[in-house]
Amino acid sequence: MDIQGTTQEVVRLVYKDNDLLYVSVNSLHKIAKFTGKDGTVPQLHKLGSPAWDKQKKATKKKVKDIARELISLYARRKAEKGFQFNPDNYLQMEMEASFFYEDTPDQSKATEDVKRDMEKEQPMDRLVCGDVGFGKTEVAMRAVFKAACDSKQAAVLVPTTILAQQHYRTFKKRFAGFPVNVDYLNRFKSAKEQKTTLENLKAGKVDVIIGTHRLLGKDVEFKDLGLLVIDEEQKFGVGSKEKLKALKVNVDTLTLTATPIPRTLHFSLMGARDLSIINTPPPNRQPVHTELHVFNRQMLAEAVQYEVNRGGQAFVVHSRVKDIYDIARLIEDDSPGVRVCVAHGQMEGHELEDVMVRFIEGEYDVLVATTIIESGLDITNANTIIINNAHMFGLSDLHQMRGRVGRSNVKAFCYLFSPPLSVLTDDARKRLRTIEEFNELGSGFQVAMRDLDIRGAGNMLGGEQSGFISEMGFEMYHKILDEAVRELKQEEFSDLFESEAEDISSRECQVETDFEMLIPSDFVTNIAERLSLYTELANVKNETELMQFSSGLADRFGKLPQSVLKLIDTVRLKWAGKRLGLEKITLNNGQMRMYFPGDSAALVYSSNAFARMMQHVANSPNKFSMKQTDKALITQVRGVESVFEAMAVLADFEAAGN
Repeated sequence: MDIQGTTQEVVRLVYKDNDLLYVSVNSLHKIAKFTGKDGTVPQLHKLGSPAWDKQKKATKKKVKDIARELISLYARRKAEKGFQFNPDNYLQMEMEASFFYEDTPDQSKATEDVKRDMEKEQPMDRLVCGDVGFGKTEVAMRAVFKAACDSKQAAVLVPTTILAQQHYRTFKKRFAGFPVNVDYLNRFKSAKEQKTTLENLKAGKVDVIIGTHRLLGKDVEFKDLGLLVIDEEQKFGVGSKEKLKALKVNVDTLTLTATPIPRTLHFSLMGARDLSIINTPPPNRQPVHTELHVFNRQMLAEAVQYEVNRGGQAFVVHSRVKDIYDIARLIEDDSPGVRVCVAHGQMEGHELEDVMVRFIEGEYDVLVATTIIESGLDITNANTIIINNAHMFGLSDLHQMRGRVGRSNVKAFCYLFSPPLSVLTDDARKRLRTIEEFNELGSGFQVAMRDLDIRGAGNMLGGEQSGFISEMGFEMYHKILDEAVRELKQEEFSDLFESEAEDISSRECQVETDFEMLIPSDFVTNIAERLSLYTELANVKNETELMQFSSGLADRFGKLPQSVLKLIDTVRLKWAGKRLGLEKITLNNGQMRMYFPGDSAALVYSSNAFARMMQHVANSPNKFSMKQTDKALITQVRGVESVFEAMAVLADFEAAGN
């Protein structure tokens, strides 16, 4: 567009009834993609109608109520005194050195974070988020060992009986040769055996107890519990979580999850929980090759045969117990000589345990099972999984089951069998497409985000499902959540969070100029590419990132034109204005205007820095003038001809304020 004789690039937004709004590229950060529920058309409002504003305010109020609850829970935890663990001793170092693989950088960092938290006197509440097979269990084992070194007991809570069994074997093997006593509690044990375990636990003879919901029973008593590890928290119902809350007020808690439900992530965003992310896959790990097919006997036989011939084992997942044995017989008929076993949740405890142990030890080639294998089974020799009726499973279930294979450096395969896509529901079709598309290592996060798109999201922070997100869109909800938390921290809970040294910065500062600031179309010809570069620039956070952006642009497109250099300088101007608490800066006709907030309760007005800045204005009446409107306090500066000069004015203000 031509604005007062200079060319500017703008984005045109169309509102209800074809109302138009032109948005300058400097304000691109105010536009976000709308991610609601797939397939539902977002509602458009008339330009200037108060409906959207009302909706934002109502959402913010509700979000604040939920956030307030979370922050007060966090405050209670901060005020609690937990046990302060000692620094690592020689046993801890020996145990960590005996790890068979090399730690990935993220794994080392997560371990350090957890240990640092344990050595503080406040109880730990940390979430370790990492994709399937990225080494979360090792981080947990080191924390458990650290607790045992200080003569504290550790409890590991897992969602399934089989996983309890598997973890028991893993921990036992890992702690062999160390004076740590590991036991487990699940339905595989007879009543008599359970009673003995409970007595030993109460007497302090058991250092580490691994179990399912059974650990939350009334009859479970610890002598001295120091650490609670929760594996795959999203698998536990609300009831179990309530019991956990009571258990963990002053006990260090470590939660592990593979497909982060955005809700779990948001707890961390609130500062109500610390977060470590394990993003780096172990060395030599390969993505699992995933294919989608209609059920095909021949393909099933070939996949099983191929795996067995290369010395591996295969999982076949079938959702229904009633015809699971038919599937097993079908495999035996089509692949003579292949040893097949069956596992499902309705089997007797000892029988199920026996089957699993024999499969793990390689006595069977194929395990036909229900979803009980979904959580945490770690069998490095199993590298093919065939999921029948894949359309009947949720996205995170499919992602978790696929994570059971490809846990070594061997190429792994996942075959999803479902009826023809044309007869499936829209959601089922999208789920299968997503799982086929996101097969890269570490794609759990994208899977979780797609899940959000497909199902629509309820309220991430509370138990009640509500339409906040489908009305507002995901990014807008994020923004409102951030704002609500920031306000709560500054207003109601200011004593709990050390405020940074007099932080008067505004949330955002808008810059409007009559200079030519744009990425010219002859410099970057593709419109979509230009838009993406503007958006990238709007999201740059600091000088280092800005320099990387500039050099990346020069690398790809050549020497930067003046209009691009000016555009990059306005980003610096925006940051400086933000630091001073300004909401807007305009530069035109050789004049600069700085807009302080219209809200008289804004933090900037009660600061010492503001008083010093006003003194600076009073000292130069020829250069500055002030004007108060109902929307802002405006400081006018004469004789500012460029962005560079504007930067110098703000630098003087900053120096005066300090």
